[in-house]
Amino acid sequence: MTTAAQLIVLSTTKISGNSVVVQTLSREFGRRGFLATVSRTTPAALFLPLNVLDAEVTENPKSDLWRMRGISCRYPLASIRTSPYKSAISLFMTEVLLRTVTEGAWDESLWEWCERSILTLDALENDYSNFHLRFLLELCGALGFAPTTMDLAPFAGDLYDSLRSLLSLSFEESMLLPLSGTARSAIADILIRYISYHTETALEIRSLPVLHDILTA
Repeated sequence: MTTAAQLIVLSTTKISGNSVVVQTLSREFGRRGFLATVSRTTPAALFLPLNVLDAEVTENPKSDLWRMRGISCRYPLASIRTSPYKSAISLFMTEVLLRTVTEGAWDESLWEWCERSILTLDALENDYSNFHLRFLLELCGALGFAPTTMDLAPFAGDLYDSLRSLLSLSFEESMLLPLSGTARSAIADILIRYISYHTETALEIRSLPVLHDILTA
């Protein structure tokens, strides 16, 4: 059985020769890995993190590892690919999704929100240093535990007022909220701990220090 699917790339692992396993999030299959072959017509660049792909998925009754073919990129994401700042944010987003959305999880609204977040980041021309903070807050809602100010209070410490502002402001206003690089990093850590608490998973997001260094350079 072959199904047309739209997939968001989360990670790629080479297994042998030109074969790779691509971890994806899709509206059709949720979080799932697929086997793909890198070739002249299917270059490795197709599998960059957060690319949104159109593909034909062929189910294998003898294996849980299904194959994807006829792969094309739905959006160029030129801004994300050329900006070191947006690239760092996209890697952070990818790592968070990999560690919070479990294999086999399926939620069409989560996929739609992810696609919208990717396109929003790509479209922003400036004032996006707070984007990853808004992403974490919205991810909580997409996963089913959107926080109130009181929910975040036990995690917030001295940054309670800043978190309250992020929660109450519109997206456009939250992008303009003045925060130091240190405050952004600390707020991201607070929100990751909040997500860890609700998912009962110890989240160590290794790309966060890198993102902090790039955004404050």
